[in-house]
Amino acid sequence: MEKLRYLLFLLVFSSCDLPEEDPIYMFSYFMGNGEDGLHLAYSMDGLYWEAIGEGKSFLTPEVGEDKLMRDPCVIRGRDGKFHMVWTVSWNEKGIGYASSPDLIHWSEQQYIPVMEHEENARNTWAPEVFYDDKEDIYLIFWASTISGLYPETQSEEEDAYNHRQYYVTSKDFKSFSETKLFYEPGFNVIDGTLIKEEGEYLLFVKDETREPPKKNIRIARSESLTEGYGEAGEPITGDYWAEGPTVAKVADRWIVYFDKYIENNMGAVASNDLKTWEDISSQIHFPDGTRHGTVFKVSREELAFLKSFGSPEGLEE
Repeated sequence: MEKLRYLLFLLVFSSCDLPEEDPIYMFSYFMGNGEDGLHLAYSMDGLYWEAIGEGKSFLTPEVGEDKLMRDPCVIRGRDGKFHMVWTVSWNEKGIGYASSPDLIHWSEQQYIPVMEHEENARNTWAPEVFYDDKEDIYLIFWASTISGLYPETQSEEEDAYNHRQYYVTSKDFKSFSETKLFYEPGFNVIDGTLIKEEGEYLLFVKDETREPPKKNIRIARSESLTEGYGEAGEPITGDYWAEGPTVAKVADRWIVYFDKYIENNMGAVASNDLKTWEDISSQIHFPDGTRHGTVFKVSREELAFLKSFGSPEGLEE
């Protein structure tokens, strides 16, 4: 019966464009240390988020030595499929990748060794994937510490991590460009996420500086996809430690969601112009235990199909 429902879904919806009217906001996230995999929640208004499938995992991590699925970033690609990248480990040199037509049936998980060439790389954290329609290419970027680089921002706190952002590009998630430096802002930087508005690329990042502590979200801007990001602006988050930003346009304002990881809850700021920000953390609700991930859109039909399966643990292959 489940297989029949899946085939009917593919027949009816897989070739359809996402409707512009009344989108559903979806949030991909992890819980704990990311051991059990991908979790999903949805919202009608961008404020109240409800877990799907009784809060159970929709995809169990299989790649990497530690087999984690932290920081799951999901986007819809030019092919209509959902493409996801994630952190597989605290200390490995690659990232995870998989795709799906419906967020339930996933391709074989792939380990992409984006930093294996770098002997002194310590990690690959919080990868993000972004599709650029101008270049017709996927950009994958992440944070890595390469021991010995950027000593001017080195701290011995927090295991002496000292990150910068790196990237590769791909047309098909099978072949990838050479790894290159993406963003070097003059401080320890992680958790980048990217949007494009009126021809300008906005890179939201976490200032990971520990001494003195920053731990806030800032924005850098560029007219080019892979280079030219200038000095990061003033923090858009408040007097708390924030990480894992993700951005959505909800009605007439932009909302940046993030993880208040010391306080064990989610936060948000909103803006009508991407310049002046208001903290709206008191207005949002996420499922208990939510850790940061990515917000994206689905249609009402896709949400109904997703919810119709009930518990993902009962899904047949």
